Amino acid sequence: MNVQSRLARSVRIVVIVLVVLIVALFALRAFVAQRGPSLQLWHTFVPKELSAEQIDRADWNTYIKHENALFDQVRVQVSDRLPPAARIPSNRYFEGSPIYPGHFEHDWNRSYLLRPAGQPIGAVVLLHGLTDSPYSLRHIAQRYVADGFVAVGIRLPGHGTVPAGLSNVNWESWMAATRLAVREARRQAGPGRPIHLVGFSNGGALAMKYALDSLEDPHLDHPAHLILISPMIGVTRFARFAGLAALPALLPPFEKASWLGIVPEFNPFKYNSFPVNGARQSHRLTKALQEQLARLARERKLDDLAPVLTFQSVIDFTVSTQAIIQRLYANLPANGNELVLFDVNRRAKLGPLIDPASSQALARLLPTLSVNYRLTMVGNELTGPDEVIVRVIEPGTTEQKTSALGLKYPPQVFSLSHVAIPFPLDDELYGIQPPDTGNPRYGVSLGALAPRGERGALMVSLDSVFRISSNPFFPYLLARIDEVITEPARAANFPSGGERHSVKAPAQAKDPGFDDMERKALDIEQDPELIP
Repeated sequence: MNVQSRLARSVRIVVIVLVVLIVALFALRAFVAQRGPSLQLWHTFVPKELSAEQIDRADWNTYIKHENALFDQVRVQVSDRLPPAARIPSNRYFEGSPIYPGHFEHDWNRSYLLRPAGQPIGAVVLLHGLTDSPYSLRHIAQRYVADGFVAVGIRLPGHGTVPAGLSNVNWESWMAATRLAVREARRQAGPGRPIHLVGFSNGGALAMKYALDSLEDPHLDHPAHLILISPMIGVTRFARFAGLAALPALLPPFEKASWLGIVPEFNPFKYNSFPVNGARQSHRLTKALQEQLARLARERKLDDLAPVLTFQSVIDFTVSTQAIIQRLYANLPANGNELVLFDVNRRAKLGPLIDPASSQALARLLPTLSVNYRLTMVGNELTGPDEVIVRVIEPGTTEQKTSALGLKYPPQVFSLSHVAIPFPLDDELYGIQPPDTGNPRYGVSLGALAPRGERGALMVSLDSVFRISSNPFFPYLLARIDEVITEPARAANFPSGGERHSVKAPAQAKDPGFDDMERKALDIEQDPELIP
């Protein structure tokens, strides 16, 4: 047998092995998917969102009218058609459930406009995360409104309705919705006033992408500042191949393979189930963002980029903290950018259960040389005073300036999480210390749950109630945002570095639209098409 024949035989063997491997993986994925829970109406009914092209041609009222029609469709096609087994208190789509969003005084799944009491001094656009809703950034929106800004919180396509909405959506439509929200922010604020972008998780990627696009497209409004919270600059490598996991769903009997998670929907403002397409679109967005960042950095076109302030947990299971440092901040110009990292609790009362690697996470992330942005670290020490300190490294230096924050890590909290940063401890849904009213405003206080018992008794995974969902340092976050939108004196209690200051937190804006006193604080858009 000559060399050419042996080579051809080897190629055939490799091809056969690859085919067998692909078929085996296909069959395994189909088998695993079929073993999972059955699909429900909220997994199979797909509301028809506006396309990216339609959103680019629409104004705010057109978008809201279509959004209202989507929620009407969900009520008719899902809530009104639920089988008896799904009419249970823990189902957000059951109209008799205490967590049914349609019964709340305000359904934060929907887009909203919040106005200050007087003439606005600017506008802010708030972009929520993947599987999330406008609820997630409402506290920050209210802070902006209290400081005189109009707040535009948009529901991104595929969100707020049913999880199946994410099965037929693309990131281009999320970007179109971002552009629409900025157009409305400009209309509300008027000419010449600043526009800020606040993005959480996937919304952080959208905010950053819009800012980059505004450098290349003169028709786009140039934002004055970016606030990023757990931004999705990079995701796990699995997301790159998520689309392959859905291949068995091409065959109708294996439609469940198009879902990475089929979970009861017990959260009124966030999906628990997750379709493969959601992961795929996030990866496509982050890939486009990283490529644009690198290209504009090479071409030295980032000098006019708005300053970026980012809040990020050192431990993050959802997005890559390393990507934020190496792919984003390493490319940013020296124009007042800052990265705030929340370290682990080095005094957590969990003894040997703490992974030693967690304590080294911050050290592994820190740059070895000076950088051109301010690096702020919030955390405590294993010994010494118990309170949390703030350590700041100014641009171009390696020296750390230390100040006391005046707050403490709760003893049983070993770290923050991806989902915790934009919520205060007293958030009615996610806070670990919600108001004790005896009747939760949103039907349940998920963040305060600390269940104990035997496995198999709960209809939800322990992971869903174990992960911390509120931020003990939220007053610091608000104060730092105040530094961006008002005079520095407003945030003097929580300095970025230097001398010790008082622990008194700045007053938070009230939750709008619920009682007479709160209505006096904020002049909220009363159009029934805008606030249901």
